[in-house]
Amino acid sequence: MNLPDINKRRIISFIKEGNRIDDRKLSDYRDIEIETDVSINSEGSARVRLGKTEVIVGVKIATQEPYPDHDDEGTMSVSMEYSPVSSTRYESGPPKIDAIETARIVDRGVRESGFIDWKKLCIKEKEKVWSISIDIYCINDDGNVLDASAIGAITALKLSRMPVYEEKEERVKFGEWTDESLPLTKNIPFSITFYKVGDSFILDPNRDEEDASEARFTLAISSPNKKEKMINAMQKGGISSITLKEMEKIIEDSEKVYEAIFPLIDKKIKQLEK
Repeated sequence: MNLPDINKRRIISFIKEGNRIDDRKLSDYRDIEIETDVSINSEGSARVRLGKTEVIVGVKIATQEPYPDHDDEGTMSVSMEYSPVSSTRYESGPPKIDAIETARIVDRGVRESGFIDWKKLCIKEKEKVWSISIDIYCINDDGNVLDASAIGAITALKLSRMPVYEEKEERVKFGEWTDESLPLTKNIPFSITFYKVGDSFILDPNRDEEDASEARFTLAISSPNKKEKMINAMQKGGISSITLKEMEKIIEDSEKVYEAIFPLIDKKIKQLEK
């Protein structure tokens, strides 16, 4: 669905002057709300709202044979679905390109950060490992579903409990949980997506602002300690190019955004863990 040209030009002009329709600064996020335990059948779940954008994320933990090239490591898959109620632009049916790309970006940010200790998910080398499924469901798309999905995935993973595993019967007792959490590291990835609107870059766009953008760039950043930050994954989308100078500015600004926003999200998650 295309934004009418007159609205697009108005938004581009507004942002060029350093303004946004909802009076935020170009680098401001909308209010971030996080809720947990929204699914009684998952090992971990979260509902995330960025303004009016809303996603639900569930984590399911099961067992499977390991992959031949990683025979002592657990596995992970990410799926994403845009509900028809989230926007008139989505219909029922198999995942479309937007959903597939969102799932891949979330997957890459988690996987490349080393947030999950894969080897600790090995039950029996070459025979059985734990598998993690992250399911993302968008129920309201008002822009920047990417970052909302990534926040939801991290929250659901951090709050997940391992299911009971019967060693004699070699089966998972679904619906029964231990007090043990997933083996996670301190390398928590936080995804930040910059959207190019005209010649300017903004964060956390609403739906009209996102429709007015012609390029976006997502970085998954983590900080294993307070002194250094790591870019674990990057993904460019949209039809417009991003210059080397713009890329350098994005990377520079991403560190400032991380320092400002991540502690707030981390604090919310820690409060929910108690």
